[in-house]
This record gives sequence, structure tokens and C-alpha cells, in this order.
Amino acid sequence: MASWDSKYETYACRVDQSQEDRSVEIPLFSMARPHMRAFHFAWLTFFFVFLAWFSITPLLSEVQKSLDLTKEQLWTSSIFSVAGGLVTRCLAGPFCDIYGARLISAAILFVCGIPTMFTGLVNSSVGLSVLRLIVGIGGSAFVTCQYWTSTTFTMEVAGTANALAAGWGNLGGGVAQILVGTILFPLFKLIYKSAGTAMDPAELSWRTCCIIPGLICSCFTFVVLRHSDDSPKGNYRKRKRLGLMQKDSAMHHLKAAVCDHNTWLLLIQYGCCFGVELTTTNAAALYFKEEFELSTESAAAIASTFGWMNLFARGLGGFLSDVSNAYRGMRGRLVWQFVCFALEGAFICAFSKANSLAGAIIALMTFSLFVQGAEGSTFGIVPYLNPNLTGTVAGIVGAGGSAGAVVFSIMFRQMDYRIAFFYMGVATTCSSVLSIFIWIVGYEGLFFKRRMPQLRAKQENTKTSPQTDASLSHEIELPSERLGR
Repeated sequence: MASWDSKYETYACRVDQSQEDRSVEIPLFSMARPHMRAFHFAWLTFFFVFLAWFSITPLLSEVQKSLDLTKEQLWTSSIFSVAGGLVTRCLAGPFCDIYGARLISAAILFVCGIPTMFTGLVNSSVGLSVLRLIVGIGGSAFVTCQYWTSTTFTMEVAGTANALAAGWGNLGGGVAQILVGTILFPLFKLIYKSAGTAMDPAELSWRTCCIIPGLICSCFTFVVLRHSDDSPKGNYRKRKRLGLMQKDSAMHHLKAAVCDHNTWLLLIQYGCCFGVELTTTNAAALYFKEEFELSTESAAAIASTFGWMNLFARGLGGFLSDVSNAYRGMRGRLVWQFVCFALEGAFICAFSKANSLAGAIIALMTFSLFVQGAEGSTFGIVPYLNPNLTGTVAGIVGAGGSAGAVVFSIMFRQMDYRIAFFYMGVATTCSSVLSIFIWIVGYEGLFFKRRMPQLRAKQENTKTSPQTDASLSHEIELPSERLGR
């Protein structure tokens, strides 16, 4: 049964009314509104945005040749690409708390899709950097994805839900390598060669094949707006109009979230997993082409294996975090967090030392497994920091991914690829130690005892909830029929 203030009378999923009608289960093969529709639209939005965002990465060697770019200029554009989402990720969280994930997701899809279709108009390094900066705003789709699933499923299963949605969404980066680099690029090149065009067929191909992922991304905007809900109980705009939700400013939400030291520890750790993923996605095809003298198509195909691990690895990381929580509580989640980052860093270092193509591929897939696992583990912890500010916390932590990618991209711009990978691995291993200092009020730490629950209550009373305030129920006349009916 749905709560009295819900738009719906019944749900297709079992829900916990004490957690705002969030679902306690994840029936993956259902598309029923509102819970499973939100789940699938969350990861599909993320997927299509990443498909557009990384559509140019398998073509960077061709772009470099056509525009006569240096390695430094190429990596400057990659830095701008990941920097584009740095600020918008911080803003996307509070905006989700206020306006809901549906509207923000639609806006990101549109803003990312349109400029992607104009990739072929780039004629200079400055133009490439500006274009990738704008498209990089799409990186904030991760925040809307995690917010949507966190407010749709209970905290007990949020780790699995967040990890599955984010993992399948991240898969867009791997699909971009295959779709654009291995399928569209050679197909368009063949078409232009057969047509006998005066321009170089390879250049014409990279200038036109990004239209397709950009178009897909833009079209999905209208599907999200029309066929999904902000929350299990309905859309935020209507609920606020009826007085069922409080109205707060984005700045108020940001201020409340940044005061928790756990937010910053998870931000640094997320920079060492998602930041690693973004950097590797940008570097992998270039690395394999240069180090092992492969063709653009072959390098893109091998690089895609890194992204394809998202199909299950991030979901596995979140699932194991939930399992650890079931057995050992928050301490179990933190142990798994520590293990993921330690092994991730170790295998990145191993990848940097691999001299054979087969060894490099095996190391790449192994460290990808722990990269995605660490991401899933991190967002198994995020919903516990402050359930009332889920979007804001997710946005700040998510911005750590972009910040980490900027730092690591600067390393790759200045250093030899093997050396840069090694130092990235060392930094990741060191970040595992931060798990010791994550100490959430009301829960046990890795080596510390449970903090006093009354302190947690005091902390939460100082923060404004974007969800339905139970104290408002006596002030609101019970509607004679369901909201929206």
C-alpha cells in the first residue's frame, strides 16, 4: 500500500512507508512506475549521456592527426572534458533535492546531446577544448542517477541499486569505444571512400559519426520528461504546491553537506576510483595504439573492455557492500571499501608494468573490476551520511570523480603513460587508508565504536529535509482523492 500523500494508490514493489515509500526490493525485469521506471530511466539517462560524452575518445588519434595537435594539446582537451562536470556535479545534487532528478536529468541529456552533434565543426585545439568542456557537463548525469535510485530504494538495498544503475550507465563509455571507434568510424570511412570524396575519408568519418550518439541523447530527453516521476510519491513541483514538501535553497543544502568530514573523505576516495575510470577511458585507446602499435579500430576494441566491466563489476561492488552491511553493519561496508581501493591501486601499478599485449589486457580488466567495485562500495556508504540531503552529498562526492580525473589527466599530459599509470596506482592505494577515518554518527567505524545516536538526532534536527515532513501532516487537510487524480 502507498502512503496517504502519494500520487499512487498501490505499487508494484513492496515498500517501506517509514522511508518515504521507497522500495525494499529490486525487480530488475519490471518497468512499472514509479520505482522500477525510475531505476531504468536513471541508468539509461546516464548511459546515453556517457555514450555522447565519450563518443570522441576512440577518435582522438584521428583528431590529433587531422588538426595537427601535440600530445599536450590533446590532453588539455581531455582535462577540459572532465572539468566540465566538476562544478555542475556539485550543483546537480542540491538541484535534485529541490527540483527532482527527472527535470535535471532531462536538462543534462539535452545540454550534452546537442553539442555532441556538432563535433565535426571543430577546427582547432581551442575549439576542441571548448566543445569537450560543454559536453563534459554531462558528467553530472551520474549525480542524478544516484539521487534517483537513492530516493527510490531503501538504504538496506541502496548499495546494490546505486551500483547497478551507475554501472550500467557507465557502460556507455565502453559502448562508445565499440559503437563509434570500431563500427561507425570504419563504416563511414568506407562510405566516403566509395563515394570518391576529395577530402580524406578518415577525417570526414570522425567529423560525422558523433552525430548519432548526440541525436540519441537528445531524443531521450523527451522520454524522461513524459514517462517518469521525481519520487515514489509523485513529482516535486506538485507536492510542494500542495504543501507536502518544504522549499529550500540550493545554498542551504550545500552548506549543510560540506560540514560533514565524511563527505570530503568519500570525495577523495571517489576521485581515486571514478577519476581513475574517466582518465583511463580517455587514455586507454591512445595508450594501446602507441605502446603496442595497433590500429585505431583495434585499440578502441581493446580499450572498450575496460568499460564493459561495468556490466557487472560496479553492481557486484555495491552488492558485496550490502552483504557486508548485513553481517557486520557499517564496519563491514568500510572493510570492503578498504579492500577495493587497496587492490585497485595494486593492479593499476601492475598494468603500468605489463610489457605484453595479453598481459596488459588482463591487468586492464582486473584493475577495472576493482575500480568499478570501489565506485559501487562508495555509493553504498553515501546514503548513510545524511538521508535528508542525499542529492547534495552525492553531488559533492561525485564531483570528486571529476576532480580526480583533472589531477590524473594533468599527470598524463606531462608524463610518459606508463609512469602516469604507476603514480595513479600509488595514489589509489594510499586513498584506501582514508576508510579508517570515516566515522558516521550512529554507526561503527572501521576501528572505532558506535557514535552516540542522540548526536545523530541532534545533527539531523539542524538540517532541513527535502522530503515530506511528518510534522506537517496535522496542518494539511487529508485530500479526498490521491494526488494527481
